[in-house]
Amino acid sequence: MVVGIKDGAKLFGIAIVCFCAVFVCTFMLNFYLDVTPLRDTVSEELLPLFEAQLSMAQFCSAITGGVLSLTAAVMLLFYLRLYIDAHSAQLGVLKALGYDRARICLGFWVFGLSAFVGCAAGFCGGWAVMRFIYDSLTIEGMGTIAPHFHAELLFALVLAPSVLFSALACVYPYFVLRRPPLELIRGNEKQPKKEKPLPQSKKDRPFLQEMCLSSLRSKKLLAFFASFSSFCFAAMTQMGLSMEELTNAAMSYMILAIGLVLAAVTAILCVAALLRANRKNIALMKAFGYSLKDCALSVLGGYLPCALVGFAVGTLYQYGLLVLMVNVVFAGVESTPTYSFDVPVFFITLAVFLVSYFLLALSFIYKINKVPVKEIMLEE
Repeated sequence: MVVGIKDGAKLFGIAIVCFCAVFVCTFMLNFYLDVTPLRDTVSEELLPLFEAQLSMAQFCSAITGGVLSLTAAVMLLFYLRLYIDAHSAQLGVLKALGYDRARICLGFWVFGLSAFVGCAAGFCGGWAVMRFIYDSLTIEGMGTIAPHFHAELLFALVLAPSVLFSALACVYPYFVLRRPPLELIRGNEKQPKKEKPLPQSKKDRPFLQEMCLSSLRSKKLLAFFASFSSFCFAAMTQMGLSMEELTNAAMSYMILAIGLVLAAVTAILCVAALLRANRKNIALMKAFGYSLKDCALSVLGGYLPCALVGFAVGTLYQYGLLVLMVNVVFAGVESTPTYSFDVPVFFITLAVFLVSYFLLALSFIYKINKVPVKEIMLEE
């Protein structure tokens, strides 16, 4: 199985997500491993702050690594499904020629390379900023702590995830390709379940509204990505702008940058997938005289509520996380500042989010205008 350059480029998002996860976990877990042996040398006065720093390192690593790893796995499954659907005829021919399903699926291991690239880059990036992070986390009175290389972190953050993602890339197609060769060659999906007749009120829906809901129902996983993009933007932006007093400016800007990168990458990939999945519908609507605005609303309109829900969840998430950090992790530290919900930051973030969504819609309209109606209408 040879994956082309275009197919490899689609996995760029997975590499970015893996990079962000490993980047944070590298310096946090390395700090934890370097500082833990020094517990006996810490005075009673500094011990609460010392324990809080260790807990924060564990807490941030678990939250960041867990959420982003799950997201990267979902993205991998999504891309695998797109690839299999686009190449079902070739895969069906291979099965018809007698190739074993396991042999075909083993070729999908290359999809795990995206995780390796992202994890390796994140590990190197974590080491590049290690010195600055140590200077910001080192407790006053403990002296300078030098970073030490831990081989177990290289295995846990780079090698193990790469192997797991490659294994997942092989196992998932094994179950998807259970269909007969002829069915794969024809590109026929499994027979859909018989739908219940719609109530009269739903039958009378306007055409554009029904198109919008149909697009949302057929691409539920993209609804997750739309929500996740908004979640990252809301959570990381507000957290980065609100926690400067709790940590330091460098850590705040780092969190802000990671959130913006994740939100931008996920949003771009989501829009690209929506355009690819709705090319024929858009071409038909353009042929019948619908405006570019109507075409864009029929596709993007249903995802706006998902994006708003993601924004709301991200806002609650960052607030709960910071409250937990202040009231639990740093509970015994006397110098810890109080934290309350930052209303001005919330409204600024919301305004930027709405403007960004509007600009994304304009970009989508521009791309719709490039859809070749005649070419698509002549496709089988």
